[in-house]
Amino acid sequence: QVQLVESGGGSVQAGGSLRLSCVASTYTYCMGWFRQAPGKEREGVARFDNDAKSSYAESVKGRFTISKDNAKNTLYLQMYNLKPEDTAMYYCAASKHYCSWAFDYWCQGTQVTVSL
Repeated sequence: QVQLVESGGGSVQAGGSLRLSCVASTYTYCMGWFRQAPGKEREGVARFDNDAKSSYAESVKGRFTISKDNAKNTLYLQMYNLKPEDTAMYYCAASKHYCSWAFDYWCQGTQVTVSL
């Protein structure tokens, strides 16, 4: 089992920045971020594996940066130039043995709200 604790959400004006953090209770091979806006399906935002390979949704490329501190089992999502369409509940996810957009463990989510 892997417990994930997420932090860092909040409210910001368009053009602003936020950083999300997600601490895993144990080793994970791959971690990622998802988001779900009201009335929309959950979408993968970014993922990062222990070979330092990252993947991003097209909508966030160039604005979001995913990184991981393996020593701390902590995943980060640095979000720049935030837009109102980035408003959503953001979820951290993890897998222990593989990397894809299907994850085994999920956190409780944190709200990100971007206003004009």
